[in-house]
Amino acid sequence: MMFKSACSIPRGMCCAMLLYGLAVAGPSLAEDKAAATAEHADHSAHKAAASKSDVRRSEARYRVPAVKMVDQDGNKVVFNKEIDDGRPVILNFVYTSCTAICPVMTHIFVQVQNKLGKSLDKVHMVSVSIDPEYDTPARLLEFEEENGMGCQWDFYTGTSDASVAVQKAFEAYQGDKMNHLPLTLMRAAPGKPWVRLDGFASPDMIVKEFRAITK
Repeated sequence: MMFKSACSIPRGMCCAMLLYGLAVAGPSLAEDKAAATAEHADHSAHKAAASKSDVRRSEARYRVPAVKMVDQDGNKVVFNKEIDDGRPVILNFVYTSCTAICPVMTHIFVQVQNKLGKSLDKVHMVSVSIDPEYDTPARLLEFEEENGMGCQWDFYTGTSDASVAVQKAFEAYQGDKMNHLPLTLMRAAPGKPWVRLDGFASPDMIVKEFRAITK
């Protein structure tokens, strides 16, 4: 099965072009992000979750929904087909204006991509926005540029209904983005069970699980 081609145009170049266009058209992304961060300043649920260091491992089979989403490059995709391209998947849920759980989860994924080494080209890292109204493709592209995300890592947004459908499919929906909890999911291939890590799984733990299910 053919994988999606990676990085035909450097993301930094795409990001620069998008940011230039947005700067001419209206308020800067930085201004919008600051406003959104202020709006979402209450992260009491996040802080409570971060204080718990235990990680619960389980396995489950989930039916990935065939909802329409958009990636950071503006490509319209059908989500279940997008992650069923044959590559192993490592997935989480975040949003770019989050100030507590999401930066930690993103940093963990950055460390995972650094530790995967030669396996990196064979994995599809996936982050799904739980704040799709704010997380436009342009903002996701800027977020990826800021965090040094590689071409194997895609960020998906779309309608609120699509985001909620994906969250519910993975039993990750908490009713509100302010209450979301740290969660990492991975699967070796389409049809295989998902490994679910509830809590702040370390990069080493995620890589160890990934190597175990793909050996």
